[in-house]
Amino acid sequence: MFISGRVHGVAFRYFTQQWAVSLGVTGWVRNLPDGRVEVLAEGSPGSIDPFLERLAEGPRLARVDGFDARREEATGEFGDFRIVS
Repeated sequence: MFISGRVHGVAFRYFTQQWAVSLGVTGWVRNLPDGRVEVLAEGSPGSIDPFLERLAEGPRLARVDGFDARREEATGEFGDFRIVS
């Protein structure tokens, strides 16, 4: 997924990681040079749906203007959720 708005410098990646871990979602999150945040996440529908809802809201200081999520088959390649560069 790609998230745009005021999402850099507002702890968005840490917010994302916190919710992923609490919901059992695996994958990663990173800031993009164009100001967006990119997230690749895997989990059950029962964990991904609330995860997407939280990311669409963002942390308190963020402003989410755009949220583009695409669903694909999970590969099972991730063992945890990380912040990457």
